[in-house]
Amino acid sequence: MGIHVEVIGYVFIIIAVARILAEIFERLGYPGFLGEITAGLFLGVVLTDLPRDDMSLLAELGIFFLMIYAGLELTPEEIHLGGKKSLPIYIVTYITMLFLTLPFTNYEISMDNLIVASILAVASAPIVIRFTRFFGQEFLHVALSYAVISEVGSLVILYLLINFELHHLSYMELFLELVKDIVFLGTVLGLNYFIGIQHKVWIMRTLRRLKSDEAVFGLVMILATSLALISEQIGLHFSIGAFLVGLILHSDLVGTKQYERVYTIISGVTYGIFAPIFFAWRGINFETEFSLEVVYFFVIIYLVRVLLTTILLWENDLKTSLARGAGVASFGVLGLLVGEIGYTYGVLSQHMYALASLTSIMGIFVSATIGRVISHINNKET
Repeated sequence: MGIHVEVIGYVFIIIAVARILAEIFERLGYPGFLGEITAGLFLGVVLTDLPRDDMSLLAELGIFFLMIYAGLELTPEEIHLGGKKSLPIYIVTYITMLFLTLPFTNYEISMDNLIVASILAVASAPIVIRFTRFFGQEFLHVALSYAVISEVGSLVILYLLINFELHHLSYMELFLELVKDIVFLGTVLGLNYFIGIQHKVWIMRTLRRLKSDEAVFGLVMILATSLALISEQIGLHFSIGAFLVGLILHSDLVGTKQYERVYTIISGVTYGIFAPIFFAWRGINFETEFSLEVVYFFVIIYLVRVLLTTILLWENDLKTSLARGAGVASFGVLGLLVGEIGYTYGVLSQHMYALASLTSIMGIFVSATIGRVISHINNKET
């Protein structure tokens, strides 16, 4: 029998169960968000009368704050340096994933292939961060840069295809949409290089005058919602604008103390409230099919992607190379969101959505397991 409560009750239940399972998964050596997704899988069966519109809105706030937080973890300079190596890897990975999906769509290139390939080429930033101790701090900016490029790339590809399908754009109009997106992203990212020392000093002094954390949080929200709105208006996902705000609010621009204030506030709000709801909601809405084809699809996709990434990031040490490959080939929860949006808009079939969803979840889990095994080997050697 299902459980019926008010909206605030559902929020409490989801956060509580998600955080408990996140703690259990953390103690087992896996990322906490896997526990939160697992909580969603369980709650989706138990809570049969969920207010879906309200919970969907809260989940969207979750991706909004998660993307701000992800931006705060990087700087434009790290994206620039890491992108030189990670962008070619992403392009090769995307093309390979596109090729591998052809047998599952009767060898025809369609919306399904283009969207699913973008989902399968995504990396999970939380997994990448966990793998840092295996492949070293120097490689972190490359791996995180790949995660960012792949996540933004998947959203850009999705929304370009949605606009193309729903508004019946010509190829020239589609190209102009892509140019518009590139100009927007380039302009915001380029601010880091155009703002001079005097302007940075003025920004730091202005922020120091803000006496309360509430004022700092309010300013960040104004910037984030403004860029999120612009992202939506030009045909991108709102989370890209939120990510860009986190990226430009680095310590070089706002000062170390103000950066730490922003980071602490956003971190608390994100992982204390909205992230558990977002990840649990992905579990609640999880769609898959259990068949031999699903297993075959996952095994082929994962093995090819890990081997490809390991070769592209090869070091003399096999263990380090494998760790790098597994870290970058860790898929990502954002892939579930991309699949869900594509399916909702009717540009992604239910069958391919199900295949991509299960592959994303299993890929994260297997990559995390590889990390645990490598960690165990390292501990035995020391």
